[in-house]
Amino acid sequence: MKKLIFCFCITLSITHGISNAQLPVPALIGYWHNWNDANAPYIPLTNIDSRYNVIQIAFAVPEPGSDYKMTFIPDQISPAAFISQVQALQSQGKKILISIGGATAPVSLDNISERDTFIARMNQIINTYNFDGIDIDLEGSSVTVSGGSIAAPTDAKIINLIDAVKQIMHDYYTTHGKQLILTMAPETAFVQGGMSAYGGIWGAYLPVIHALRDSLAAIHVQLYNSGSMYGIDGNIYTQGTTDFIIAMTEAVIQGFSTSGGMFYGLPEDKVAVGLPACALAAGGGYVSPDSVKAAVNYLIGTGPKPGTYTLAQTGGYPDLRGMMTWSVNWDAVSTCAAAYQYAQTFEDIFSSPSAINNWNDGHTSVLMYPNPATDILYVNTSESASENLISIYNAQGELVLSRMISSGNAEITLCSLPAGLYGVRFKNSIVKLIKR
Repeated sequence: MKKLIFCFCITLSITHGISNAQLPVPALIGYWHNWNDANAPYIPLTNIDSRYNVIQIAFAVPEPGSDYKMTFIPDQISPAAFISQVQALQSQGKKILISIGGATAPVSLDNISERDTFIARMNQIINTYNFDGIDIDLEGSSVTVSGGSIAAPTDAKIINLIDAVKQIMHDYYTTHGKQLILTMAPETAFVQGGMSAYGGIWGAYLPVIHALRDSLAAIHVQLYNSGSMYGIDGNIYTQGTTDFIIAMTEAVIQGFSTSGGMFYGLPEDKVAVGLPACALAAGGGYVSPDSVKAAVNYLIGTGPKPGTYTLAQTGGYPDLRGMMTWSVNWDAVSTCAAAYQYAQTFEDIFSSPSAINNWNDGHTSVLMYPNPATDILYVNTSESASENLISIYNAQGELVLSRMISSGNAEITLCSLPAGLYGVRFKNSIVKLIKR
């Protein structure tokens, strides 16, 4: 005779505000072309592969003849239709951001007047289309340094950019009552290039990252169109290899010294791996799916070292935010690689049993089982605090359950949650859970 288990679902109190600006865990971030390209055609937002949970709209750009009067006009469809598509994706829990700049649209805030115009224009764009956040994708001459340090920049365009982003985020919170998501997509020269030199474009993003680190949700350095760069071990690594992916990613997390001062690294859950979707999507830096899997699995502690670079942190970085690609349009076509090959690679990495069951991350003294789970998750902790918060997030990064537990044993009822992949946060760590 089978034992009957009755699952009584209790509505738990949820602490609001914790995940208002959080990106999904893990995040698959894709740039979407606001134009038609014969080789990577325009696709409606609502036709993007469902595995992409963060969409970067490319791009908000300056008006002709300006480098600060920002504008965004949907191509191919009307603004009303575009807004409707944005809302449809948001209703599915996806985050839609407007990316600023790109490779061919320099943005330079040279004085206070230009800064304030930039702020007003970006506020208008964000509010008109109800974007969840902004992505800083400034390239070329947009961000350069000529003096000062990472902690104390002296260049007007750097200072004005930092102040503008802070004001835009403040304005958004005042209007909407929640935090604006902030991401960045610098090229390697602007970040890891600071190890070689600090001046011009070399290391030029570092003051911006440093000043905005508390507000930053994710950074996904473009690990393509790069050439070779130093790793924190003092060796040089070349794009298009597993070593390059691993070395460049760890550099952002661990930090490094520059002639402009120390760049203090970012938490691993603010760092994503950025790669081209296929060989034609970038001028260089494409990595095969098997090599991407090998590199990222090593980074998150679920696979062996695939090359010569050895991580400074034993066990890797299991809370790595995820992956980014240029672009969803390139990923969608079958003329460059298999259709949605990059999305499949992401799924293979972050939905694998080794990734899901990577519980012993060395940061918490908590045991959670079984995994996969059905109705009940058992939690055992030796933490001395009388109560500890357990929070469960869905694949879109939304808080779905929250409960205070005492030291010792506890049970969390999962019957209200649909089957799928979840992140369970305890203290400062997130572990992955499959709900059946």
